Amino acid sequence: MKEEFELYKEMLDSLYEGVYFVDNNRKITFWNKGAERISGFTSNELIGKHCYENILNHVDGSGKQLCYDGCPLSKTIIDGEHRENGVYLQHKDGQRVFVSIRTIPLFIDGEIVGAVEVFSDDKDQAETSKKIDELTTLAFYDQLTELPNRRYLDSFLGKRLRDFEELGIPFALAMMDIDHFKVFNDTYGHDIGDLVLKMLGKTMKNLTRKNDLIGRWGGEEFLAIITGASEDELRVTLEKVRALVEKSGLRNDNQQLNITISIGSTMVSKEDTAASIQKRADNALYMSKENGRNRVTIL
Repeated sequence: MKEEFELYKEMLDSLYEGVYFVDNNRKITFWNKGAERISGFTSNELIGKHCYENILNHVDGSGKQLCYDGCPLSKTIIDGEHRENGVYLQHKDGQRVFVSIRTIPLFIDGEIVGAVEVFSDDKDQAETSKKIDELTTLAFYDQLTELPNRRYLDSFLGKRLRDFEELGIPFALAMMDIDHFKVFNDTYGHDIGDLVLKMLGKTMKNLTRKNDLIGRWGGEEFLAIITGASEDELRVTLEKVRALVEKSGLRNDNQQLNITISIGSTMVSKEDTAASIQKRADNALYMSKENGRNRVTIL
C-alpha cells in the first residue's frame, strides 16, 4: 500500500499543474511539486494545515475573499459537484497569481471524504482568452464609436427576425443619419467629425433599453433595433433620441457645434426579410430628409 502511494505521489509530482488534497474539514493532506512551483509554499509548510488558514487567500476578479464565502473546494465537498473557476491566489512572496482551478470530490464507499483541487497558471491559456476577446471586439465593434458594427447588427437583426417568426415578439428598425455631415466635415475637419461621431454614439447608447441595440451602420449612419414597442411607443422613443441629439454639442475654439439627425423607422411585418425591413426603414429615412431633415418618419 505504501509503495502504491509513493507511485501515485511520484506521478502527481511530475505534473505541471498544482494538485492538493483536503479532507472534509479542508485540512491539506497532499501538496504536489506543481503546487509548490505556482504558490511558492512547500509541502512541509502546508501539510496538516487548513486551506483557509491565511495561506492561499483565493479571491475573485473583484477582490472578494472566497475562503469563507464562495470557496469552490468547500462547495464541492458539500454537494459532490465538479467545478471550474478562475481565481487569484496569493503567492508566498505576496503577489497575486491568476490560476484556473478544477475541484473534484473524493469518495470512499459512496461517502465524500474530501476533495482535490487542480490549478494551473498557464499564461498561454490566459493570453489566448484575452486575444479571443480582443479579436471579438475588433470583429463586432466599431473602433471609433465603440458601438456594435454592421456585422454585429446584421447578426442581431437575424435573431430578432427569428424571434418574431417563432415567438411573435415584435420589433422595429430605425435608420439614423447625421444631417449635412459632409458639409460639417469639410468645414471643421475630419478630426472634429470623428469627435461628433463619438459623442453621438455615446448619446445613443445611453438612450437604449436592455433589449434594444444601436450600432454604427457605416459612415454617419446608425441603426437601432427596438424590441417589444408599439408604433406609438416607437415614435416617442425616436423623437426623444432626435431631440436629445439636437440639444447635444461640442465646444471647439469657444464655438458650440451642434448637429441634427434624420430618422426613418418601420415595424416588422410577417412577410419581412432582413433586406425588406432595411429597405423600408431606408425609404422612411429618405422621406425625413426630403421633408426638411431633423425629423422622424415611420412607415
